[in-house]
Amino acid sequence: METPENEIFRDSISTITEEGKRAWVYPKKPSGKYYDKRKLVSYGLLLFLLASPFIRIGGNQFLLFNVLERRFNIFGFPFWPQDFHLFVISMIIGVVFITLFTVAFGRIFCGWICPQTIFMEMVFRRIEYWIEGDRGKQMRLNRQPWNAEKIRKKGLKFTIFLLISFIIANVFLAYLIGGDRLIQYIIDGPFSHMGTLIPLLIFTAVFYFVFAWFREQVCVIACPYGRLQGVLLDTKSVVVAYDYKRGEGSSGRKKFRKNEDRAALGHGDCIDCLQCVNVCPTGIDIRNGTQLECVNCTACIDECDHIMDSINLPKGLIRYASEENIKNKVPFKLTARMKGYVAVLTILVGILTGMLFLRNEVEANVLRLPGQLYEHKENNIISNVFTYKLVNKTTKDIEDVTLKLMSHKGSLRLVATSSEFIVPKQGIAEGTLFIEINNAALSGDRNKIKIGVYEGDELIETCTANFLGPRSYK
Repeated sequence: METPENEIFRDSISTITEEGKRAWVYPKKPSGKYYDKRKLVSYGLLLFLLASPFIRIGGNQFLLFNVLERRFNIFGFPFWPQDFHLFVISMIIGVVFITLFTVAFGRIFCGWICPQTIFMEMVFRRIEYWIEGDRGKQMRLNRQPWNAEKIRKKGLKFTIFLLISFIIANVFLAYLIGGDRLIQYIIDGPFSHMGTLIPLLIFTAVFYFVFAWFREQVCVIACPYGRLQGVLLDTKSVVVAYDYKRGEGSSGRKKFRKNEDRAALGHGDCIDCLQCVNVCPTGIDIRNGTQLECVNCTACIDECDHIMDSINLPKGLIRYASEENIKNKVPFKLTARMKGYVAVLTILVGILTGMLFLRNEVEANVLRLPGQLYEHKENNIISNVFTYKLVNKTTKDIEDVTLKLMSHKGSLRLVATSSEFIVPKQGIAEGTLFIEINNAALSGDRNKIKIGVYEGDELIETCTANFLGPRSYK
C-alpha cells in the first residue's frame, strides 16, 4: 500500500537526504521563555554532573559507579555486590518513572534532562554560535573556501570542543574510579598511570566524535528512546504539538500579508514562515505531527510565539498539548494506564525504602570450606572448617570484632588471627575458622547453625551456615 502524500516524510529521517547522505542541520539560535527556563535547568544539572564525583557525604562519594572494584555509591549511600538487589530495584524504579513521564508528557526527558541534549544545545552549540554566528553565518562559512577566516574559526571551535570533551572524559572517569583518586592521578602526572590515560583518551575521542560530528544523530538514530515513544504515547499524552485546527483553518496555511483578513478567506494562523523548522535542532517540521526525531526541546514554541506576537496573533499555535486537547479541547487528566504506572511506582519506592531501612551496615557470610567433610575428634566432638567474609559498608573501622556460636553449645576458633579483629572501613575482613560441637547436640548429618558477629559486647549481625555431622540411623 502506498504511503499517503502527507505522510511521505515518515519514510525517512530528516537528517538524511534523498541520496542517502548526511543532511547537516544548522539550527537557528533559540530564544524565549522556555529557552530561558531550559538554560536554568541545564546549568543546574551541569553543575550537579560536574560536582557529584567530588562531593562527599559521611565520607562517601555522592555518586560512584566503580564497576571494576564493584563499589557503588548513590546519593552518598554505599552499595556492595551484596546489595545488588537494591541496585536492580532502583534501576527498575528509574525505568518506570521515565515510562510514566513519557506516557504523560512525551519525550520531555530528552529535551530538558538528557545529558546528550544539555551538552549539545547548552554547551557545544552555544560555543558554535559564539564563534561562527547564527544559522545563516554558519551556512555561509561552510560553503566558502578554506581561507584564513574559516581556518581560524573552525580551528578555534574544534580546539575548544576537544578541550571540553577531555574535561567530560575526566569527569566520567571520576564517576568510575572516584574523584579523590582522579585528583591524585592528576597530581602524579599522566604518564604515571598509562593504564588509565589510554582509556581516558579513548573516551575523549568518543565524546568529541559525538558532539562535533554525530550530534543530533544520537537522538535520531542511536537512542532507542525515540522508538519507545511510538509504543508509549497515545492521543492523551502531552507533547510539543502544532495546533493544526487553528493553524490550517478551512483553506490551509498562507504567507502573511499586511491588512489581509485571513479569517474571512478561511486561512489559519500559520503563515508558513518555516521558523519552527529553522530553529529545530533535529531538522523536523513540527507541523507534520509527532515524530520520533522530536526531543520536546520547545525551541519551536518560543520561535512561533515570537512570530505570532509580531503579527498580533495569539500565542500558543505550537504548545504543550495532547491530540485530544487540540482536537476536542479535552483538558489533561490521568488515564487508567497512568494511574497503573503511578501505583507500580509507589509500590516499588515503598519496597526500596523498606529495604534501605532494613539494610545492614555489616554483611556477614560464613560458608563451609569446599571439599572438606567433618572431622571426628575425641570425646565425641565433631569439627567443621569454614571460611568467613565480613563486609563493612560504613566509613569507619569496626573494632573488637568477635564471632560467637549462638545456636549450639560448642566452640568457635579463628585460624591465624586473634579472637578479636578489625573490619576496615568500606573494606572486607576474611579468613578461616573451626567450629566444634558435641555429636550429641547434633540432629542428623546436616545441621543449621547460627553465628553472631559482635562489636565488643554489641551484636551487629547474624548469619547461618550448614554444619555436617555423622548420619544417624534409627
